[in-house]
Amino acid sequence: MILHDPYWLLLLLLIPVILWDALSKKGKAGVRYSDISLLKRIKPTLAVRLRPFIVLLRVAAVALLAIALARPQKGKEDTKVTTEGIDIMLTIDTSGSMIAEDLAKDRNRLDVVKEVTADFIKHRSSDRIGLVVYGADAYTQCPLTLDYGTLLQLLEQCEIGMADQSATAIGDALATALLRLKDSSVTSRVVVLLTDGMNNAGKMAPLAVAQSAKALGIKIYTIGAGTRGMAPVPGTDFFGRKILQQVPVEIDEDLLKEIAKTTGGQYFRATEKASLEKIYKEIDQLEKTKTESMTYMEWIERFPGLVFAAAALLIIETLLLATRFQKLP
Repeated sequence: MILHDPYWLLLLLLIPVILWDALSKKGKAGVRYSDISLLKRIKPTLAVRLRPFIVLLRVAAVALLAIALARPQKGKEDTKVTTEGIDIMLTIDTSGSMIAEDLAKDRNRLDVVKEVTADFIKHRSSDRIGLVVYGADAYTQCPLTLDYGTLLQLLEQCEIGMADQSATAIGDALATALLRLKDSSVTSRVVVLLTDGMNNAGKMAPLAVAQSAKALGIKIYTIGAGTRGMAPVPGTDFFGRKILQQVPVEIDEDLLKEIAKTTGGQYFRATEKASLEKIYKEIDQLEKTKTESMTYMEWIERFPGLVFAAAALLIIETLLLATRFQKLP
């Protein structure tokens, strides 16, 4: 609460003058009478005792008017928040090699990737996110959307081999993601590509697609998922029992690094679930939604109520002096 014109408070100096005037008039008026001994025996009524205090109504009215003229105002602060979202295409390898169980015990790579990716999605807000799956083929599992519930359902439905598990078409996967982002109007557009292998299928050369992404201003983060050396891959023996066979891990890190470097992104290597979680958290921090806030103040006038209260007090004083508290002469 502030006063817009505080100098009007100088009117409060009139209050001592009003009180002095009321006290100086006390007892001056009267009627000449030879003997008032009988009148002195009459006890004063409540109205007589209260009459000297009627002046306090005028004092209060003057005080309220002085404060009203000073224009008390209350500020109402509002903050308008604007956000500029990021468009993100998550591109996940669903080829046959994702069956390896090296990121977590008794769980294949794709299941771990789906869990960590879901957590990444849940921590985003105001960003459109889409999903591309690929193996020997590549297609859009979910277009860019703010409906994270639907996106998470479609992510959960991802299975090994759904895009032909026989090979890995990294170039086609990137091209599919770029097609979803090229017409986007937002400033920041990102592809997060995860693979556990090498580009050995498809029509598009990965580095050529990376050059196109650079021209479009789209950043690509690449993730190599898989332990170093040998990875356990589940199979069955002659009796149908599950066995684990050690298979060499072949990730084309040089290619993934070059793709990321070309577009201004980064390459990461995930050798277990914990490191994959750390990678997604780092990408989450690197690609934050821009938020701008604007604060403005709306001033609300408080003087009308004070004016009405002062006027009411003056009217009450006038009515009381003209009726119940009337004095003669």
